[in-house]
Amino acid sequence: MKIALLFSGQGAQYVGMGKELYDNYEVAKKIFNEADEALGFSLKSMCFEGPDTELNKTENTQPAILTTSIAALKVIQEKGISFDVVAGLSLGEYSAHVAAGTISFNDAVTLVKKRGFFMQEAVPLGVGAMSAVLGMDKDVLNSCVNECKEVGVVEVANYNCPDQIVIAGEKDAVEKCGTLLSERGAKRVIPLTVSGPFHTSMMKPASERLFGELDKIELNELSIPLISNVTAEYVNSTTDVKPLLVKQVMSSVKWEDSIKLMINDGVDTFIEVGPGRALSGFVRKISRNVNIFNVEDIKSLDKTIEGLSKLN
Repeated sequence: MKIALLFSGQGAQYVGMGKELYDNYEVAKKIFNEADEALGFSLKSMCFEGPDTELNKTENTQPAILTTSIAALKVIQEKGISFDVVAGLSLGEYSAHVAAGTISFNDAVTLVKKRGFFMQEAVPLGVGAMSAVLGMDKDVLNSCVNECKEVGVVEVANYNCPDQIVIAGEKDAVEKCGTLLSERGAKRVIPLTVSGPFHTSMMKPASERLFGELDKIELNELSIPLISNVTAEYVNSTTDVKPLLVKQVMSSVKWEDSIKLMINDGVDTFIEVGPGRALSGFVRKISRNVNIFNVEDIKSLDKTIEGLSKLN
């Protein structure tokens, strides 16, 4: 087996995430307590009890998902599950860096809190929008995006899988593009409930502020191969990490190509780590010939351990 760990991105959060792991595993409890100490408030209470309104604020969502993901990672490692490569969707790339040893958990959790705030502040509420486009040919979609640029900023934010691409930008331009895509054969265009047009050039102010924060932290050498969202290629040097993370905020997430690279390099088993199962769904759309598990609670952990034992 060649195993890849995939880390959840924003949108996967839900009230109650991580609580079972916290209650049952000391290593998970330690991570949540470290997060509370680093951030100066009870993140675990927000994760376990809500309310939704607070958990769904980008500046809270990001450290909450990262903490839940790393708590799950620590349990996986305690269970003796090893892995060969890591990647994370958008915010999840920071969890991947913690798994690869590049960034300490303490630095990562404070960094993504600021990242979330910067992204929230970059574009006033109501100005930007994001929509998921289902069942659309990539070339036709890119053509529609280009046609709508005269209306305003509209760009591809995420290439998630063959059946789902996300567009983002100024509200009017995104809506116009959505209408055009529906006319040209998209199965569905679904407006997303998000606070900004993430992974577009409109995030440049957030990118610039993030640069200042990244500059303050120390990086370690990668102990596990990691794939960047920006390039869909392996990060070859620690010196590339900060520039790629700065660029990532305002660049398309090349998730489909990242998964294909791993499969081409012999990965046959994927474990989604953290809340939700969106990434597992994307992998299934990309390839039916791989094993997919996830770890977010006791039930999924047990199922993953059982499934891996059968494959060995």
